[in-house]
Amino acid sequence: MGGNSSRNISTTRWITRSAILLALTLAFQMIGLPQPVTGPAVNAMLILSALLAGPASGVIIGCLTPIIAWQRGILPPPLGPMIPFIALGNAVLVILFALLRKRHPVLGVAAGAVAKFAILAAAVQLVVSVPPPIAAAMGFPQLITALAGGAIALLAYRVLKGVIETQ
Repeated sequence: MGGNSSRNISTTRWITRSAILLALTLAFQMIGLPQPVTGPAVNAMLILSALLAGPASGVIIGCLTPIIAWQRGILPPPLGPMIPFIALGNAVLVILFALLRKRHPVLGVAAGAVAKFAILAAAVQLVVSVPPPIAAAMGFPQLITALAGGAIALLAYRVLKGVIETQ
């Protein structure tokens, strides 16, 4: 029974952390701040989710946020066709960060940010037809918001790590 009990506690901790991190991420989206604030905040939450609850949590949150933002009317209608690509970009950001963070966290953030940027920029150039302002927003600004979000996450994690380890 001891093995199952500790596994249940671990699963419960993962679900609880993931739910709280998802709720915080959605709260950032729903506040209605401009994209230069919301983008880095959401990207920071994706990286923090990977750090605090594991990469699976970050990937799940990264895939859910564009869907929920669309349903809640936070994403403008012209971004609808971009939802799968935003989800994919978020997932790749988290996965690359998780794979490379042991080598160097900044390398993980940089690689993830570049990959997310490449996915979104390629989508608007090659796959999805969106108005020019949307296409522009899916380009270089995505690289900047992902890098800024990663930097925020790494700084926040330094603070949170000390708090979490004392519990």
